[in-house]
Amino acid sequence: MEETLSAIIETFTPGPDVIETATNAASEIATEAPSGSTAGIVNTLENFKNSVVHWLLTSGVRLVIAVIILFVAFWLINFIAKRIKKRLDKRPKVDKTLSKTLIYVSKIILKILVVVMLISFVGIDTSVFSALFASIGVTIGLAVNGALGNAAGGMLLLITRPFSIDDYVDIAGSCGTVEDIKICNTKLRTVDNKVIYVPNGIASSSTIVNYSEKDLRRVDLEFTISYGDDSARAVEIILETANADERILKEPALPFAAVASYDSSSVLIKSRNWVKSADYWAVYFDMLTKVRQNLEAAGMTIPFNQLDVHIKAE
Repeated sequence: MEETLSAIIETFTPGPDVIETATNAASEIATEAPSGSTAGIVNTLENFKNSVVHWLLTSGVRLVIAVIILFVAFWLINFIAKRIKKRLDKRPKVDKTLSKTLIYVSKIILKILVVVMLISFVGIDTSVFSALFASIGVTIGLAVNGALGNAAGGMLLLITRPFSIDDYVDIAGSCGTVEDIKICNTKLRTVDNKVIYVPNGIASSSTIVNYSEKDLRRVDLEFTISYGDDSARAVEIILETANADERILKEPALPFAAVASYDSSSVLIKSRNWVKSADYWAVYFDMLTKVRQNLEAAGMTIPFNQLDVHIKAE
């Protein structure tokens, strides 16, 4: 074993002639180093300066021009988009939902085209990035699978049109006025001025209640009176109150009121009145107040839940 190790060491150990040759070469390099290294550094700096000047005169100028064109083009795109949006908003026949979405998508497409053209103008070969873009696209597609579903949902909403901007809707339990329909979400403003962003994937696959699609809505109300009160007179008072309100329409049906049920401690009367959608909540609250005042003025009572206990004496 020891003989084998000794043989391996002798094999990789340089001989005296090799060591002498290496020593002489090192001495020559050390002697010539100052003058040669200085000249090399000067040549390197000169070449670097020439390269920088050449780049500034060719690609550098193009890069500066490309940056200026980029800012100007983006500003023009945003400016033109705003002008078009203002003009379309003044035309009542133009659909706000479709116009806002098309303007938004057009801005993105135009900006992407500007960037691609400027890349080619600077001199960068766009074909080099094709494979990179393809791989990045696959990665992003897997990572944002939900976002792509929301984008597809946004396209479905634009095609099927279940609601438009300024409509009051209920989407998957979220109620509010539609302010904007973007690619991935729909923006709602609640009555207390909160903002809700509903993903379009959920909006396109859930139940949507549109309260503004029709011009007319029916106000359904319930009133209770005691068993000791005259139910027929109560119905008359409710109908008189409805007929006195000019906002309550006579078409598609006249104001309606009738006894609906006899509950454990009260008589239930239901009222149905047609109004314009814009007047719904105003009529709803006014009817509640006025009917109660008129019933109480007629000597009727608004009962509450109660339990009468009769004790039988033995």
